[in-house]
Amino acid sequence: MERIGWIGTGVMGASMAGRLIDAGYALTVFNRTRGRAQTLLGRGAAWADSPADAAEGADVVATIVGYPRDVEEVILGQAGVLAARKPPRILIDFTTSSPELARRIAREAASRREAASGGRGEKNDGVAALDAPVSGGDIGARNGTLSIMVGGDAAALDSIRPILAHLGQKVTHLGPPGSGQHTKMVNQILIATMMIGVCEGLLYAHRAGLDPLRVIEAVGSGAAGSWSINNLGPRIVKRDFAPGFYVEHFLKDMGIALAEARRMNLALPGLALAEQLYRAVEAHGHGRSGTQALTLALERLSAANEPGG
Repeated sequence: MERIGWIGTGVMGASMAGRLIDAGYALTVFNRTRGRAQTLLGRGAAWADSPADAAEGADVVATIVGYPRDVEEVILGQAGVLAARKPPRILIDFTTSSPELARRIAREAASRREAASGGRGEKNDGVAALDAPVSGGDIGARNGTLSIMVGGDAAALDSIRPILAHLGQKVTHLGPPGSGQHTKMVNQILIATMMIGVCEGLLYAHRAGLDPLRVIEAVGSGAAGSWSINNLGPRIVKRDFAPGFYVEHFLKDMGIALAEARRMNLALPGLALAEQLYRAVEAHGHGRSGTQALTLALERLSAANEPGG
């Protein structure tokens, strides 16, 4: 079985790593806060003191961290994955990050060579780096039903499909390095504007005196059905704003998408509106809430959360 180095044990990463432990893989994990990896350690994972230590001797290293700067640090930093004396065959980054950083990592990984033991200066093939952001939220991470969007070498991807099969039900190769990240931007653009519709629809249902949960049941299987209304809609109704995906991370993603859109001379007014509304959510102290907290900003616009509203 492949030896896997795993870096990042947050909301998504912990569940994904846990599924691989359950499947019998040997994991060595690193997280900036060791306490957040404790459950995995209790299930048999080994601890590493740095990303380089997690990568040492591993066949595959997976990373899923918060921001592009974190990706850069854990992969390209002085104690990063590529600084390992014996780096992995394959590096797969599940973080939603920038396409340009994905391309840079792929270039630097490809040029990384392992000096053979004994000081003979022999070299091996470079590390194959895949950018593979995921979609499906905390539910998909727990159930192994994520959609995984992959950029990079197709042969490298094929070699780790047995691993990815435990994490996602749909694994799609989109093209060269950066393609996975570009596809995730499409995903986030779709979700951003869809979430406005979900929250506005439920506000309308509430103001009209309907039972919102029955409304979700009625529309969720029709043309208006979506993952967001069926999974996040009930959380909104129950005032459950626990994060499956943080508002602050969604703002990061929308910022990347807007920057890429500007670079390509694209006007995306729907995405820009969603980004502004989520800024309001963060400004009111909900940056660490789930993305369904968007309803709080829209409720304020109509005083829908006030008595008699």
